[in-house]
Amino acid sequence: MSSKDELGRRVEELGAVLHPERDPNESRWGAKTEEFYAACGFGTRIGFGRSPALLVIDMTLAFCDPSYKVGSDLTPTIEAIASLLEVSRAAGIPVYYTTIAYRADGSDGGVFVEKIPSLRELLLDDPATSEFDPRIAPADGDTVIAKKYPSAFFGTSLASMLVARGVDTLVLSGCSTSGCIRATAIDAVSNGYRLIVPEEAVADRVPGPHYANLFDIDAKYGDVLPLAEVLESLGAVTESGRLPEAAR
Repeated sequence: MSSKDELGRRVEELGAVLHPERDPNESRWGAKTEEFYAACGFGTRIGFGRSPALLVIDMTLAFCDPSYKVGSDLTPTIEAIASLLEVSRAAGIPVYYTTIAYRADGSDGGVFVEKIPSLRELLLDDPATSEFDPRIAPADGDTVIAKKYPSAFFGTSLASMLVARGVDTLVLSGCSTSGCIRATAIDAVSNGYRLIVPEEAVADRVPGPHYANLFDIDAKYGDVLPLAEVLESLGAVTESGRLPEAAR
């Protein structure tokens, strides 16, 4: 068995172990793993700050369409993001979307496109790379950011816009958990933002990488929380766009 086949086998095993339908009463990650990480000081809850923003990462039609190599059926994730958008907009929370697309020759994608040739499907002139499912389409006042690499921060003006709005907390949603979500999560905490990830509002193509990366994000970079808990916190934001201390 080749090393790549062995890796694929282990990923499938991980997905089977970590899949939420396995047993809701069992530890998602394994009790020993959680105990070990907790004993080493990983996974402390940091909570919300005063001023949150919502990021919707790469949920364009191409990523939601299994006919694209980068795509898959993300219907449950779309529904979760729709609920985040509804609550965020009602509370006046700023919303930012990202898209990712390339020239036909991939020259604007650098080594990233060389590593993942399927990204060449995401062409700048294909509407599927810039349009979103109608249920989560940008509204007036939302901001759409075009990026070329995994992180929403790299090579974009996102950080400057967040600073100008006084944002200190990012609620991260979209796809994929093991790629652009993880990269954005690392850059978010590196830039000093509190990070909240509603578990139902992020997705990946297969369970193994999805849950492995959720574990890492929760252990090292931000708080992975149930969607209902995040919606409750966002719903407490005042008209000034601030979250009262009692709701953090």
